[in-house]
Amino acid sequence: MSDFRQDFIRFALDKQVLKFGEFITKSGRKSPYFFNAGLFNDGDSVLKLSRFYAQAINASGLQFDMLFGPAYKGIILAAAAGMALAEGGRNLPFAYNRKEAKDHGEGGTLVGAPLKGRVLIVDDVMTAGTAVRESVKLIRDAGAEPAGVAIALDRMERGTGALSAVQEVEQQYGLPVVAIATLDDILGFLADSPELSANLAAVEAYRAEYGVKA
Repeated sequence: MSDFRQDFIRFALDKQVLKFGEFITKSGRKSPYFFNAGLFNDGDSVLKLSRFYAQAINASGLQFDMLFGPAYKGIILAAAAGMALAEGGRNLPFAYNRKEAKDHGEGGTLVGAPLKGRVLIVDDVMTAGTAVRESVKLIRDAGAEPAGVAIALDRMERGTGALSAVQEVEQQYGLPVVAIATLDDILGFLADSPELSANLAAVEAYRAEYGVKA
């Protein structure tokens, strides 16, 4: 596991964004871990998160011309990732959408830079892939082309079928998905952490039951 992925998992634990125990997910599954990116909720944590996004995006080698944040969580994430990329010398425009069209002023649902060229979608996690599908349509309707998706965590978990939401997006749209960390990274972190290793068997069992092949 690369250093920034390990550092990200430790950071998520410190912020209690990543927790271990017994949790019921939206799908009704009993999960031994929970990841709530909404708890990156102050200036310092979002600044650090933005730099992890920039590291993952740069490490992927993905080529793109601008960033797009789907409402609502993706708005701050795209802006923050854009600032961290600019901090590293890669200054790019960004845009986001409103969920309701504005009927005055500039109107419409899109805010920020015009959607042009290859557009990287930035969001927190991908559960059903709905936000990505809506974003792809918005981007293409504007005459631009989606270049990929950047997320904080790939749960590597089956949806309603045999594939995960990430795999469905990759298969349906041919878009690469860049994750700061994956469930397999979490497993690697647990295996190397004596103070957390008691959680390893439960997470491995969950991965075996609900996970998809990498």
